[in-house]
Amino acid sequence: MNGHSRWARTYGAPPWHLLVLALCFLVAGYAATRVVEVGIWRGFLVWLVGAVILHDLVLFPLYSAADLAARSAAARTRRRRTTARRRPRPAGRRPAPVNYLRVPAAFSLLLLVVWSPLILRGAEPNYRAAVGLSTLPYLHRWILVTLVLFAVSALLHVLRRLDVGRAGH
Repeated sequence: MNGHSRWARTYGAPPWHLLVLALCFLVAGYAATRVVEVGIWRGFLVWLVGAVILHDLVLFPLYSAADLAARSAAARTRRRRTTARRRPRPAGRRPAPVNYLRVPAAFSLLLLVVWSPLILRGAEPNYRAAVGLSTLPYLHRWILVTLVLFAVSALLHVLRRLDVGRAGH
């Protein structure tokens, strides 16, 4: 038995996984020292605990319920379509239709979470004092980026369906 397979069996992942994990802990440790050094560790800790609570107790159930509803609606539509035809088209390896909603929604929500103080204008006084500009454009830009994400996703979905339709005939 060679060393690599023994490592994988013992650790459960390839050696590079441990290296990447160690690098992540080093970066997190460095960030923690910077937070403590500038004296904002209490605010950071409140933000971290609040984010965990907000995500685990509020956001996770909400987006899980939305995903379940979207998958159920897609399954109902698929069942109606297959009962209307005599033989269903082969699915191949195409992504589930709900992914065309999941991906842009996930990126839009990620942008909202990261830039929320500017998008929701919570940082207006500090931002104006620091750079002399308003935070209002951030809301408009986030809405525009969200619209573009959903439009590109819809276009990709339509192109994929057209391609599958041509391949089925």
